[in-house]
Amino acid sequence: MSAKPSVFAVVFAAIIAFAWFATQDALPTQAQEPPGETIPPVSVFMPIIAYEQAPTPEPTPAPTQTPLVYNAIPVEPPPSDRPAALHGDLNLALRSYITTTGHLGLVNYGGDTDPLAPQIDGMFAPPRLPVFRSVHQVYDWDWNCGADGCRGAPITDYPVTLIEMETAPNEPLSLPRRTPNIYTGDFKALVLYAEERRLTITYTRRDTAAVGYMIHLENFAVNPGLLALYQATNAAGRGQLPALRNGEIIGVADRGSVKIATRDTGQFLDPRACKDWWSDYTAQCTVQLRRLGDWRLEIGD
Repeated sequence: MSAKPSVFAVVFAAIIAFAWFATQDALPTQAQEPPGETIPPVSVFMPIIAYEQAPTPEPTPAPTQTPLVYNAIPVEPPPSDRPAALHGDLNLALRSYITTTGHLGLVNYGGDTDPLAPQIDGMFAPPRLPVFRSVHQVYDWDWNCGADGCRGAPITDYPVTLIEMETAPNEPLSLPRRTPNIYTGDFKALVLYAEERRLTITYTRRDTAAVGYMIHLENFAVNPGLLALYQATNAAGRGQLPALRNGEIIGVADRGSVKIATRDTGQFLDPRACKDWWSDYTAQCTVQLRRLGDWRLEIGD
């Protein structure tokens, strides 16, 4: 009679068999992989677009100017009929101007010549004829529009009524020179309006553009001493305003240029006109213009 296997022997044989089969299943898997490596994951490549915003250039700071000392002189009555900042004849920012095209040099017009007109070359030391960068037209002013008037169309009495002149960087500037005095002490002009980058002067002691010559200067750093004196005298009622002499520094051309508009008895004129504003440079006038209500080019370069 044969002996029956014990329960322990059956269980032990089952464990051995299970272990062997498990080893056989694992071996092929391990054989398919190089030792020490894992199956790489499936990669999905997505484009990465990076936007780098260009840095905003910092504005060139105006050079630090030492506040200069200026004088105020009495203004002939009556005072301006409205605040200067709201006056279309005093604050050129109200009118503004547009860029136009035209000869970037001196021009000739017919008509009378005043040998005592302000000469723009006196703004520079030594006096010179600068390069003209651009030409512009100032807007007219409609006094019948609103309480203080409003901007009209560009003035077309002359083809150009404002110019941009090239300067050396941070070049000191003076007023356009003139011979007659307006007050004792060799004063030539009166400041009727001033901001940090804008100046309006007249060659009288009248608080108006309607009499005599007027100059608008734009896009330069006004000396802080002159600006402070204007603000103080303006706040005090404009009975006195700052006065200027030939050669007296009014500020610096911190951006390498300065803009100028010229007027006579209120009318905007062409600042390129050599017979009026550049009398020492008539030999360099190569363009002849004629104004007949309108204007037209007569002779080219």
